[in-house]
Amino acid sequence: MSAVLTPPGRDLPRPRPTTHGPAAPVRLAPVTAAQYRAFLASRAGDALGAGFLQCPSWAHVKQQWRPLLLGWGPDPAAGLLHGVALALLRQFPGTRKHFAYLPEGPVVDWSGPDVDAWLTPLLEHLRQAGAFAVRIGPSPAHRRWSAPSLKARTGPGARLGDVLDCEVDPLGTAVAERLRARGWHRCGETGPGSRSAGAGGDGDAQPRHVFRLPLAGRTPEQLWAGLNQEWRRNVRRAQKSGVEVVVGSAAELPEFHRLLGLTECRDGFRLGRGLDYYERQYAALNAEEPGRMRLYLARHAGEVLAAHTLVTVGRRVWYQTGASADHRREVRPSHALQWRMILDAHALGAGAYDMRGVPATLDPEERSFGLLRWKLGTGGEVVETLGEWERPLPGTANHVLYRAFQTYLARR
Repeated sequence: MSAVLTPPGRDLPRPRPTTHGPAAPVRLAPVTAAQYRAFLASRAGDALGAGFLQCPSWAHVKQQWRPLLLGWGPDPAAGLLHGVALALLRQFPGTRKHFAYLPEGPVVDWSGPDVDAWLTPLLEHLRQAGAFAVRIGPSPAHRRWSAPSLKARTGPGARLGDVLDCEVDPLGTAVAERLRARGWHRCGETGPGSRSAGAGGDGDAQPRHVFRLPLAGRTPEQLWAGLNQEWRRNVRRAQKSGVEVVVGSAAELPEFHRLLGLTECRDGFRLGRGLDYYERQYAALNAEEPGRMRLYLARHAGEVLAAHTLVTVGRRVWYQTGASADHRREVRPSHALQWRMILDAHALGAGAYDMRGVPATLDPEERSFGLLRWKLGTGGEVVETLGEWERPLPGTANHVLYRAFQTYLARR
């Protein structure tokens, strides 16, 4: 396994953005949604690469969670910020205590050695807000694998972690060491006073392994050449068959949700989200910024055969959810959709097209491998993030409640 610096154009490590210079004192305080959004839109905020789960609008998507908008800086009340965080608080049944969750956050500069400047005031603020434990999702990457290196290592029982031909991000390694030294444990791993962390899969609520197609410095012709033969053939087949790709509206969300139900049954997964969830998400994200969430539709002979959602924040772009019909799959509507979305992400100036989660298996006999195989065809790379990290807040009662909370999650 080799440790290498991230090549130019990659999203990590990042420059250290500041508003008033590195010597400025940093304080944490609540901020308004307008101040928060202004920071995300600033040069400093853009350099930190906030995801859509850390946008203020996401608080309106997640019902039954109490949101806190927080900012670090020399004068947060005046909007002079170095970092921000959306913290979601969920009350533990039968108590007045809350579990605090910062999905893919906080949005801070993880490259600095003094993580205590961010974390110490955050933990104290959340403790005063009634939290008994905190989960965060640091942004640095841990490892990366290219499509060719993974294709060469597929086989019975193979896993991503078995492939040593990868890049190890030194920033991610350093952040993990700093968090462990301060009592944090990675979800899915044994932590102090706990049997296991989190619930399900690796213990993360968000995908630990994601697939990204680098776009920076590449032309559309180079992106096309980067697709494997099967992808190019299927995109051409869709075009010759008359598949039409359009950007839809909220009016087509019921059709998207119907197709999503078919996809869940066919592919053996269950998101468990009703139509109201996607309607709420579409309304909230686009109210914050028009076009933040788009619904792409692939039509053939007047019928919608596939529908995918795309989310943008600044110059970051994510393919979020895909759905397709069970019939006429031979015209390859999903390939046509993805190629159009890749081109649109490139036109927006995105550095990468993020296709979100992939499984950790490289075993072709496992059902979930099909999703990874499909994404590998674009010629991108698998990125293992640092995952999510948890810790109970100080106090015997909080530790006891945290263990009870883990048991509660495991039973769910």
